[in-house]
Amino acid sequence: MSPNAFSILFLAALTLTLFARLALMLRQIRHVQACRDAVPPPFAESISLASHRKAADYTAARMKLGAADAAVGTAYVLVLTLGGGLQAIHDALAGILEAGTLAHGVALLAALGVIGWAVEFPFALYRTFGIEKRFGFNRMTLALYAADLARETMLAAAIGLPVLAAVLWLMGAMGERWWLWVWLFWLGFNLLAQFVWPTFIAPLFNKFTPLADEALKTRVEGLLARCGFRSRGLFVMDGSRRSAHGNAYFTGFGAAKRIVFFDTLLDKLQPEEVEAVLAHELGHFHHRHIWKRLAVVAAASLGMLWLLGWLMGQAWFFAGLGVAPAAAGTAVALALFALALPAFTFPLAPLMSHWSRVHEFEADAYAAQQTRAADLAQALVKLYRDNASTLTPDPLYSRFFDSHPPAALRVARLRSTS
Repeated sequence: MSPNAFSILFLAALTLTLFARLALMLRQIRHVQACRDAVPPPFAESISLASHRKAADYTAARMKLGAADAAVGTAYVLVLTLGGGLQAIHDALAGILEAGTLAHGVALLAALGVIGWAVEFPFALYRTFGIEKRFGFNRMTLALYAADLARETMLAAAIGLPVLAAVLWLMGAMGERWWLWVWLFWLGFNLLAQFVWPTFIAPLFNKFTPLADEALKTRVEGLLARCGFRSRGLFVMDGSRRSAHGNAYFTGFGAAKRIVFFDTLLDKLQPEEVEAVLAHELGHFHHRHIWKRLAVVAAASLGMLWLLGWLMGQAWFFAGLGVAPAAAGTAVALALFALALPAFTFPLAPLMSHWSRVHEFEADAYAAQQTRAADLAQALVKLYRDNASTLTPDPLYSRFFDSHPPAALRVARLRSTS
């Protein structure tokens, strides 16, 4: 393939991906607004028209911001690739650090991380203090936001920089099969993170206290016994410090597994509804969804790393993305691959979303076996209402992006088993 041909292919894929995302977002906005003035019949007795309208407006606001974010993100990728931005950063750093060295490669990738964060920062700030605040969800102060940002930066430096250095070293030292060594390192790092995150990282951002409600604790422990699930403990997280949204999850593997309830969730749901929500989460554990997803991601990552290894030997890959042959090192190759890959993998989005929705249905069915289906249905209705989740998503948009089934379909299935 010639560099010009690859440039055209990349530009076409990037443009089509952007237009597809914008078209789907526009469909979503139009659909939820068209359904704004009528609550779907299955929810008419439990969700008010005011709440339904709020969900439509909240969804539309998020879609509009997402569309702007997508457009700016696409322009950012074009500037770095065909616009010569990555080459310029490489050359600028070469005036300080010797090009091709490990230090130069880490500095290049770190610089891209900082620039990418700077591009995304205005959208993240408006999402939190604009949209979330306008719809009554944000509870974060500027001081807390700044503190979170400082902690995230320190973690990125303390963990991210050594990981980048290790990956680049493996790419340069392990010969033609470097991609296999990088994959093994990546797999080991991700498994280690499952043990480290709940115990050491998450407490840096939130306070976790043992579940104090004895009645709820007894109910939950009974559910865990029925499901054969052992955890390190039941904890309540102070999610209300940052948001009014509620959730529950379990995290970690082996002895590090712990169950976490947002305090906002416990405030909104009855004990039997909390039990049903947890039973849904345990359904993912029962069906080994996390391991299945990890296996698919691991296999895909191995394939992607092999592909990167092949592309590094193709001059047209670098030249076609705006990089001169002299700058065609491991760090540049890794950066170009990360920038270009999403444009070519976008068509896989509906497949992954469909697989995730299948898992959600399986977890719902498991919860209906372990608790009352009506309790889970009622809990979901409350969460849809309180989180301003739209009850009327555009079907095509939902198929592409939604990891959870549409509310009406999900609740209908549960009510049919009650």
